Amino acid sequence: MSGEPKEARADADTETAPTEVETGADAVVRALENAGVEHLFGVQGGAIMPVYDALYDGAMSHVTMAHEQGAAHAADAYGVVSGEPGVCMATSGPGATNLVTGLADANMDSDPVVALTGQVPTDFVGSDAFQETDTVGVTGPITKANFFADDADAVGGDVGTAVALAEAGRQGPTLVDLPKDVTNGAAAEAPGEPQTPSTYRPPETADPEAVAEATDVLAAADRPVILAGGGVVKAEACEELRSFATDHEIPVITTMPAIGAFPEDHELSLEWAGMHGTGYANMAITMTDCMLAVGTRFDDRLTGGVETFAPDAEIIHVDIDPAEISKNVEADYPLLGDAAAVFEQIAAAMPRSPSADAWREQCRAWKEEYPMDYAAPEDDPVKPQYVVEAFDDATPDDTVVTSGVGQHQMWASQYWTFTEPRTWVSSHGLGTMGYGLPAAIGARIAADDDRSVVCFDGDGSFLMTCQELSVAVREDLDLTVVVLNNAAVGMVRQWQDAFFEERHVASEYPWVPEFDTLAEAFGARGFRIESYEEVESVVAEALAYDGPSVVDVHIDPEENVYPMVPSGGDNGRFALSEDQL
Repeated sequence: MSGEPKEARADADTETAPTEVETGADAVVRALENAGVEHLFGVQGGAIMPVYDALYDGAMSHVTMAHEQGAAHAADAYGVVSGEPGVCMATSGPGATNLVTGLADANMDSDPVVALTGQVPTDFVGSDAFQETDTVGVTGPITKANFFADDADAVGGDVGTAVALAEAGRQGPTLVDLPKDVTNGAAAEAPGEPQTPSTYRPPETADPEAVAEATDVLAAADRPVILAGGGVVKAEACEELRSFATDHEIPVITTMPAIGAFPEDHELSLEWAGMHGTGYANMAITMTDCMLAVGTRFDDRLTGGVETFAPDAEIIHVDIDPAEISKNVEADYPLLGDAAAVFEQIAAAMPRSPSADAWREQCRAWKEEYPMDYAAPEDDPVKPQYVVEAFDDATPDDTVVTSGVGQHQMWASQYWTFTEPRTWVSSHGLGTMGYGLPAAIGARIAADDDRSVVCFDGDGSFLMTCQELSVAVREDLDLTVVVLNNAAVGMVRQWQDAFFEERHVASEYPWVPEFDTLAEAFGARGFRIESYEEVESVVAEALAYDGPSVVDVHIDPEENVYPMVPSGGDNGRFALSEDQL
């Protein structure tokens, strides 16, 4: 990601860009340039070809991905790390439908992504033409907004609006469907700066009277907690969170998407809560009498059974999207607004700090009672937690960690100590296996060159998108993929052990590739770990390699993820082993 301020880049673009456009495709490219877009991820094809042709003389860089799903995930991760919308491109038909999983993922996690899809010429729409799909219809339920471009003079404005909407208010994916006759058509009007529609007015600050009522309750609480959700990161409100929590000495819990919003090595941090969250976070949620929840949608993996979630707490819910208020958990004090702005309002309105010395001591006691530890006998197979900690110890605090979905995702989020926002990049709401590697590519493009990027994947998750390793090699991207290999879809097997009488169906692999050898075939460096003695040296060598590397770690196939709250269960009754489920 460029180190130039966004304003400086915009000024430079204004000075160097030509003032006219000739085609709709030119207008599309100009709209992206006006928005300060620097990087694109996509796959070329017939219907989108005019837009690609218009990129030929432009300054934006394009990363050709191996699959359109990878393009969407890379754009998603780029947006998470950079804070600016990631852009993905695909042709019509299968190109567009291959984006669907990535767009649904971004939609669930409120990540800013802009998708540009080719479409058959407008005269052919509805005739079942070659590679035709109703892309707007297909993606309507999984995008914040989408547009069918039908005018070469207006298409640049459509793209600008899509970019503006993706990052405004509650962030999310947008899409512009681009018929080939529109992008090939003559255009006389250059697009201006990206703007949201005049009717789009997300709330900025909360009602002052509501803030006053909420802060009175928070100040009077005996057992207060702050629950920080992903919206805190999206709103760039992490500093406000840290200041408020430390000023008033209120323990902080995060959701999984908010990992890193509050430093996990801080004494007030209880880390993240939910199905596989820490025991102390889940105990605090269960016992709190007042919860300040900011930018969270209270999904089921966080809450468990809603009726047992924070049963004695008055809930102060801050969110920019009114649809989230009382959707899953009833809000006693709803505060609509931007997380950073509302934090400032709350800080200004707080009459005093809560008297919570005993509560903080109780939270410290829970940390001692339910530590995040594990047994690692030297004569046993390598424990995945040990590997995660080894990579954490060997990398700087600003390292970006991506992951696929499964047991490896939980171990990475549990045993890596996150201290900075936008360093944890994963698929949360949709739970998309295969997210990790293409996300690492997007994260690598977004991150400064001196930052490390480490992807934790499982063997099952890696196999879903491992073709994107060809992109990492072609683009000479310095990233490290750690495959925690247990020859199984481990989370499925864990659930089969716990809830299906150990009947393993379609969860274990009788054979898996040698991932280190596979990496070498792609042109990456391959490493293997099979014993504890190899961990330190392989970690150092893989991280030192200037390019993409894959570490195939043969972990204990019997290791499972704990703590665990059964689906729909009580967070305060988490299991620490299978016999407690």
